Amino acid sequence: MTKPAKPPTKTVAQLSARARALLFALVVTAGILNLVDRQIISVLKPTIAADLGWSDDDYGTLAAWFQGGAAFAFLFTGWIVDKLGVKWANPIGVAAWSIAAMAHGWARSMTEFVMIRVSLGATEAMGTPTGIKTIASVLPKNWRSSGFGATNAANSIGAILAPLAIPGVALLVGWRGTFVAAGALGLVWAAVWLIATRRVSFSPPRPVGPDTTPLTEYGPILRNRQTWAIAVAKILSDATWWLLLFWLPDFFHRQYGLSGVALGVPLAIAYGGAAVGSLLGGGVSTRLLSLGYSVNAVRKGILLVAALCVLPIPLVLYAGNYAVTIGLMALTLAAHQAFSTNLFALIADVVPQDKLGRVTAFGSFSGNVGGMVIAKVAGLVLTAGLGYLPLFLFASVSYLLAVGWIQLLLPVLRPVEAR
Repeated sequence: MTKPAKPPTKTVAQLSARARALLFALVVTAGILNLVDRQIISVLKPTIAADLGWSDDDYGTLAAWFQGGAAFAFLFTGWIVDKLGVKWANPIGVAAWSIAAMAHGWARSMTEFVMIRVSLGATEAMGTPTGIKTIASVLPKNWRSSGFGATNAANSIGAILAPLAIPGVALLVGWRGTFVAAGALGLVWAAVWLIATRRVSFSPPRPVGPDTTPLTEYGPILRNRQTWAIAVAKILSDATWWLLLFWLPDFFHRQYGLSGVALGVPLAIAYGGAAVGSLLGGGVSTRLLSLGYSVNAVRKGILLVAALCVLPIPLVLYAGNYAVTIGLMALTLAAHQAFSTNLFALIADVVPQDKLGRVTAFGSFSGNVGGMVIAKVAGLVLTAGLGYLPLFLFASVSYLLAVGWIQLLLPVLRPVEAR
């Protein structure tokens, strides 16, 4: 009796729209898990700090170590993703950071927490280059902006869910059990991805010609102006994002005395703004490109508008009104995600597919260096009693500086297909 023939392997281009949508949904879900895992510590900071006796400087140190682990891991994860391909990079990355998240549940000392935060940062560094490369593989070129916008919006949804769900889970299983539960969800995700892609090939044909370089070689990447335009823009813009991601719960705690479940509403509204900014940043750019506007005009125009929207952030310290404060924070986070969406799309616009993982990873390395510095600086500034004003003044101009740098290095954006 003959065995039934196995279903043939399909390339991504041969998949149905429904199958592509499933893979895209999994990428989006991985982004949510990535953000929730890293946010647990900030949402539960008052509880964990009281239990373990942390100071603001201790928390800032942990945040800086997390960013440092992610930053230096990005020097390797880009070529790992390019070499493994998205089929294997996705489950390996998600499973690795999920195990690191679970390990928090057994940490006792500051040394143990530092080691685990470094591990979490290093493994979560697989997320960005894998996500960007997967979206570029799964979605048609004209839909990439919307895809990146939807992904950033999903990350914002993760930031919304975190302050709403995490305190409730912690009430049931404690803060240690919350880390374990979040990690377990990631392991389930990895299993689902392997099942969904068992008959799918993601391998694109390698380009042939003088610009072909080994996947593990960073030298040609670092000689490109595009790489450095993106890297410095990521340092400046991501510093503000990480500042708010790690310290926004503390800001509301200091400014309005909120903690625990009470933090859920303002943080959910603020990150709801981030989700809206992601969708608008991606949707508007897709629409403008479909109307025939150039990539140069669309990307830089949206980056500039987003940068201008961050300028009012220092006013949160003087608003004296809870609703106005939340609104300004929501505007800032919306602007960041619109900026980030188009910066990631810009990478896909101007970088060849075979280099996309490495350039994205190096940009993310740079952004995490900015996050590492601002996390430690924030802890020192607050410990010194200087408050949030110096930090928010930097945040207000960081995006304008990033736009100026991009314009300086890349006066005209030329899509890679047009070269």
